[in-house]
Amino acid sequence: MLYSIVRILLVVPLFKLFFRMKVRGAENIPKRGGFILASNHVSFLDPLALGAASGRNLDFMARESLFKIPVFGSLIKAVDAFPVKRDSADKRALKEAMRRVKAGRALTLFPEGTRQDTDGAFAEPAAGIGFLAARLAVPVIPTFISGTEKALPRHAKFIRRARVSVSFGKQISMEGSLQYQDIASRIMEHIRHLA
Repeated sequence: MLYSIVRILLVVPLFKLFFRMKVRGAENIPKRGGFILASNHVSFLDPLALGAASGRNLDFMARESLFKIPVFGSLIKAVDAFPVKRDSADKRALKEAMRRVKAGRALTLFPEGTRQDTDGAFAEPAAGIGFLAARLAVPVIPTFISGTEKALPRHAKFIRRARVSVSFGKQISMEGSLQYQDIASRIMEHIRHLA
């Protein structure tokens, strides 16, 4: 409920008016059922941009330390984010991710794990997304965000005006017989093709 209110009243107007957001491929987002949305990650604004661009409520796996920030931690939990320990195979986070997707929800993951520098290079993806894609056998939507790295660069303290673009690619399915890292790399390749 809070997610929908925040999205409609704050996030969508912010991205449409202030960032003049352009969305491509919105028709590729499944209308119902669980799926994985896999996106590049260049700014703290990325989750908000994805939430504004998608017609579906999105669940986010976010690094555990964010939930320890007073007020902010409670807010992101209230809008359906859940914690993950980044430096280990967090079985609890993987189980929670699977539970949510099996319940028909949309799970958003950043395969690179953390925000990347804005030099245009992509980092090697973590195998976790390959594991989830193989085990869940649901559509994966590759997604590319641009402009957020100008609106709020990695070390900036203030938001700047910039045009933001979100491109949702066609649904892809991955063979369960592949190694998890190979699946993750193929998903990342689909994201690169949207750049």
